[in-house]
Amino acid sequence: MRQIIRHFGADTVYGVGGDFAANLIAALDQDGLTISPSSNEMHAGFCACAQAEVQGMGFCLTTYTVGSLPCTTAAALAKTEGLPVVFISGAPGEDEVHQSSIHHMVQPGDSWRAEYDAALRAFAALGIRAERLQGDRARGQPNISAFRFFELVKHAWLHREPVFIEVPRNLVFALTQPLALPPVAQLQSDEIPFAGLQAVLENIVAKFRAAKHPLVYFGVQVRRNPELTQLMVAFCHRFHIPYASHWFAKGAVDETHPLCLGGYNGAFSDPAIRTFIENQVDYVLDLGTSIIAQDTASAFQTGTHFIADFPNKTVLKSTVPREKELVRILQGLLQAELPQYHYSAPARTAPTLAADAKMDFHVLTDVLNQLQAEQDFGTVFVPEVGNSFFASFGLAPKATQLGVNWLANPWYAAMGTALPYARVAAETVRDAGHNDRVVLITGDGGFHFQLNELIHVQKQGLPLTIIYMRNDVFHLGKSGDGPIYHCSTSGFDVHKLVQAYGGEARRCETIGEFSAYYRECLAAHSGIRLIEVPCSLEPQYQCREIALLNLYIKSRNGDPQAIVAWKAATQVHNVE
Repeated sequence: MRQIIRHFGADTVYGVGGDFAANLIAALDQDGLTISPSSNEMHAGFCACAQAEVQGMGFCLTTYTVGSLPCTTAAALAKTEGLPVVFISGAPGEDEVHQSSIHHMVQPGDSWRAEYDAALRAFAALGIRAERLQGDRARGQPNISAFRFFELVKHAWLHREPVFIEVPRNLVFALTQPLALPPVAQLQSDEIPFAGLQAVLENIVAKFRAAKHPLVYFGVQVRRNPELTQLMVAFCHRFHIPYASHWFAKGAVDETHPLCLGGYNGAFSDPAIRTFIENQVDYVLDLGTSIIAQDTASAFQTGTHFIADFPNKTVLKSTVPREKELVRILQGLLQAELPQYHYSAPARTAPTLAADAKMDFHVLTDVLNQLQAEQDFGTVFVPEVGNSFFASFGLAPKATQLGVNWLANPWYAAMGTALPYARVAAETVRDAGHNDRVVLITGDGGFHFQLNELIHVQKQGLPLTIIYMRNDVFHLGKSGDGPIYHCSTSGFDVHKLVQAYGGEARRCETIGEFSAYYRECLAAHSGIRLIEVPCSLEPQYQCREIALLNLYIKSRNGDPQAIVAWKAATQVHNVE
């Protein structure tokens, strides 16, 4: 198992210990492989998801059922986001089962049947391959448990999806068949079982030749495939073609490049970008977006997503492992005879930000974008699900050495992921010797939900800057004033909390105060540093995306003023 994990490029397994996992920990935590603790099993799973995002594969280790079942939400995230994560669980030895009930089993005292497979069934119910390894059944019979482990890990890597593996504790030190592991690059076949790729390529080339203002609109299948991302960017740069991302493909490219338009999402797009796309583009190559459209990234089904209904487009979606057919087509496009297109980036005027003006969500991304322009290093932005997440779509992050500049789980949108994600990003940046900074953006609910993971940030001495947008409530989706929305209290002293974790904090109420301390935090690049920003619930201080979403909801509920305001806010001005 240790050899296989290392073979797929991992040197860390995130986990929480337990009696059924003790043998696994003893066997795996050596020879260049580290079993790294998390504050709870769900966070261990989220750390493994982040590991898959930034390193290509993720591994998580827990104990039997009581440890593995809390990982199901992380497994659901990995399944939804297309992440190759291997969830490993210790289990009772094969000589222990079918005898009596065992602690940690999902087994009430009045049951007549022992249920040993609760975790296997739970993971399988998520559409995940779930298997308990087995030893030999007779003397002289080969033990193939190592081979089965390899096959499951290979499946996760090849198909970019999680697997769940229970390992009986008596098998950990048992002899098994030796393996001669093939190079990872050879695990996928170059054979593509589809005819007509050349015809598709020729059709796309003809479409580009007929176009004057083409656009490449790329999705998550591109974002999660570094080779495909590089090919797409190289193609666009060679022929001077602008490219825009599906909202959920954010984080893969340098959004400060003149050819990059950033994210497009109908009415929720930057107005200048939306005007350009919906007035000038005459052909769209829709590359690697989802098979089924998701509501959030479809302009919340407001009917304003121009590209979704644009008639002159070619849609390419992969159904082959590792997107091999899309890679083949992009390789062909790079060699095609196409013109250099005359593209001028739409004018976007940077807003004037007064130093004494209030710092809040309405200016957060403008301030961060302007601060980023001063820096000679890249930043990995990690937004927590909520207002911080939606505000972050206004960020235009530049390239990082890590290769990722925005890290979240936009499809599944699980809360409590930002700190485990930021931890793994900071570990990876430090271990690789990169110069990137990691900046976490969160509100109250998300911060309280996961702050216990700070102990590992402190213990490892990781540099992490936290922007804490504080209003003491769950604001996103707030539709009342009941106790459930009040996730914090004005008496909470976040400065003392951060100091307990060996860090420092400062309250910043103006743009000038925020900018000065933000520069200081990123320049120091050491320890935990938290910037507390007191936020208002007043509409004028909300980010554009949240303000539009709330306005749309009110208009759909029949509010006359909201209906008029929504039509005005989403109108696209024609450009001659």
